[in-house]
Amino acid sequence: MKLAFLLAFVQSYFIALGVLLGGAIIGGIGAFLIGQPPLTSMYRFALDLKIWAVVSAIGGTFDTFYTVERGLFLGETRDIVKQFFLILSAIGGAQTGVTIITWLTQEHISS
Repeated sequence: MKLAFLLAFVQSYFIALGVLLGGAIIGGIGAFLIGQPPLTSMYRFALDLKIWAVVSAIGGTFDTFYTVERGLFLGETRDIVKQFFLILSAIGGAQTGVTIITWLTQEHISS
């Protein structure tokens, strides 16, 4: 059981990272094709996709709410802690993706 949680923890991180990086890069290509500035668009897409990367990494919100409900009302606190760490892992992956896109685009540097 501990190995399964560790696998889910790592997968949650990398799914969020992949959703954010993939969405921002593909969105930047689309922006380039229609004549928009691709790096600025990639930066904005990365910021907008952050919450969706977290939601996709944890497998949708309903399963998470069910697990938290079960933990609160049935006294299974172990499930609440596991969900907290999975969400934290997904947020970390999404933030890593935003940081990578920010480094690539240099949009945070003002003149």
